[in-house]
Amino acid sequence: MAVDVLLGLQWGDEGKGKIVDVLAPRYDIIARFQGGPNAGHTLIFDGKKFVLHTIPSGIFRTEQLNLIGNGVVIDPITLGKELDKLDEAGVAYAERLFVARKAHLILPTHRLLDAASENAKGKKKIGSTLKGIGPTYMDKTGRNGMRVGDLEHPEFRKKYDELKAKHLQLVTLYPEVDFDLEAEEEAWFTAVERLRKLPFVDGEFWINQAINDGKKILAEGAQGSMLDIDFGTYPFVTSSNTITAGVCTGLGVAPQKIGEVIGITKAYCTRVGSGPFPTELHGETGEFLRKEGAEFGATTGRPRRCGWIDLVQLRYTIMLNGVTQLVVTKVDVLNNFETLKAADAYLLDGREVSELPYDLCNDNYEPIYSEVPGWNSDLTSVNTEADLPQAALDYATYLEDRLGTRVSMISTGPDREELVMR
Repeated sequence: MAVDVLLGLQWGDEGKGKIVDVLAPRYDIIARFQGGPNAGHTLIFDGKKFVLHTIPSGIFRTEQLNLIGNGVVIDPITLGKELDKLDEAGVAYAERLFVARKAHLILPTHRLLDAASENAKGKKKIGSTLKGIGPTYMDKTGRNGMRVGDLEHPEFRKKYDELKAKHLQLVTLYPEVDFDLEAEEEAWFTAVERLRKLPFVDGEFWINQAINDGKKILAEGAQGSMLDIDFGTYPFVTSSNTITAGVCTGLGVAPQKIGEVIGITKAYCTRVGSGPFPTELHGETGEFLRKEGAEFGATTGRPRRCGWIDLVQLRYTIMLNGVTQLVVTKVDVLNNFETLKAADAYLLDGREVSELPYDLCNDNYEPIYSEVPGWNSDLTSVNTEADLPQAALDYATYLEDRLGTRVSMISTGPDREELVMR
């Protein structure tokens, strides 16, 4: 049985959580394969809103098992807060939420380092969420990190103190920042005891046994493909591989075990934080998209930058991920437009190109737009293809033609019921 993949094709915030929640009943296991508490997956159903940062978005479906894979970095404090919300909602997770022993832990001093490093950059800030993600992945690749499995080690506290001492030495290289380490440590060790109550597994063996047993598995990505450490808009990227290749290393599955790759894109485009954004709209239209789409970060609360959909960028991430089907979200945000725009090419140093330039930060380029008719009608509660306006269907067909990939779902609102299956 193959592992299907669901991931974002833009700069994150594409609506992955909702789609995982909708698709979860088709699967036996939902597995997060990378990222950490910098992710914010929002789910809305039964009049309630939930935001998940570490826990897979299949947790609200009662029959599904959920795995936090080895590619994820875990802050026990953030995880504990998520578990509190599940308890308040009456969600039973004790026997359905598993944690890979090889997943790395975010320490309080990782967050201290993150804050100090970002503060020292001044105007060159990369827009870090200050969750300690970067320093944790740095320790991982530097072979200094602590993993979930270390919580079972008799000398766990000694390992912790040694890594803490290293971090405190490093932080002296930066200007001082306001950070109550003592209070953060107290909260962290309390949260660690909560984490210890979850079942730990050797994730690579656990997931491959499930594959051999014929279980249906959906791998859930965080952030977006344009934030990939290798292929994103470097250096304004995250610290992990957010593309399909990250499933193999983030869960421990072989490439030939990958099945369907479901790519999520908004009907327009957004980005949080610093970094290049070719189709960004700075005026009235951008502000309208922000308000209509409630474009504020689920993790940070920061306002998202908004712009038209970028087909050059999407063709790039569809290629990288091997996308087999597209989901287009937030189509309803475009309800009040007579005409829509899409960047179908770039003008790079005076010549038209259809491939993404090497360095979006510094290359001399500008998007070339095509215009598409809008539907200028309300899509509220539309959940069947027959009820979609013809112009909305034509927009989906336009995307299919330009991107060479089938549009299998269209999201017409935030609720799990507001979804058109094609």
